[in-house]
Order: sequence, then C-alpha cells, then structure tokens
Amino acid sequence: MVEWKLRPASMADVEAVAELRAVVLRADLERLGRYDAQRVRQRLRDGFAPAYTWVVEVGGGLAGCVALRPAADAHWLEHFYLAPQLQGSGIGTAILRDLLRRCDRDGTLVRLNVLRGSPARRLYERHGFTLDDEDPVDVFMVRAPGAGRLSM
Repeated sequence: MVEWKLRPASMADVEAVAELRAVVLRADLERLGRYDAQRVRQRLRDGFAPAYTWVVEVGGGLAGCVALRPAADAHWLEHFYLAPQLQGSGIGTAILRDLLRRCDRDGTLVRLNVLRGSPARRLYERHGFTLDDEDPVDVFMVRAPGAGRLSM
C-alpha cells in the first residue's frame, strides 16, 4: 500500500477538496444525469466543516479527505473522497476501519449516503453498513456500533 497520512483540514483546503469531489463524483453524477460542474463544487463548499474533516496526504500532497460530523443520534460519514489513481489501493479501507473503530469504542451509530450505483457502496457494506432508505439519487446507509468486521 502507498504511504499516506491524515491531517486535520483547514479552510485553506476547501478549493482543493471541492475540485477532488468534482473529479471523483463526475462519472456517477453523469450516469445519474445530475452532473453540474459548478454545483458539485459549491455543495462541498457549503458543507465543508474543517473541525470534523481530515485531509489524506500522499507524498505531501492532498490525495483525499473524509469527514465525521456529529449529529443528534449518530455521526455522519461525509466527503469521503480519494483520488481515482489511489482507489482500490487499501487506503480507503484503512481510513474507514480506523474511523469506525473510534465510533465503536464510543458506541456511536454512523450514517452516510452514497450515490446510487456507486462502487463505494460495496466498501460500506463490507464494513457493516446496511440500507436505511433511498431515493432516485442517493442511498442512505446506517451502521450500528460493532456491526461488520473491522479486521484486515
């Protein structure tokens, strides 16, 4: 696996993360007839909360991000993007496993949404997420503390 590290995000990261989001989501959003170059970036800007976000670095540069935002009944796993050339390398699995261990330790439910037809759904299912609800664009998933296997 490629060497990587997580660091806390800052507002200075917002444009690079917005651009990464546009690249990562483009194929799925186009398939769903929902791609808009401005909107895909603006939605990230509007929801970017550095206090709950980490940047993934590879070779000293931004290679991804992930957020774990607390809410009333759960934590929301959000903005989990990894540069296309690093997808399938094991980095995403390692990051997800670490975040879920923290939530398991705290007894925290985790929620997320993923675009319909996204291959990322399989990653989430392997880690204990199950279908909660869906609409024509999004699949909403939930994971109870301790669900799924976190070994690997």
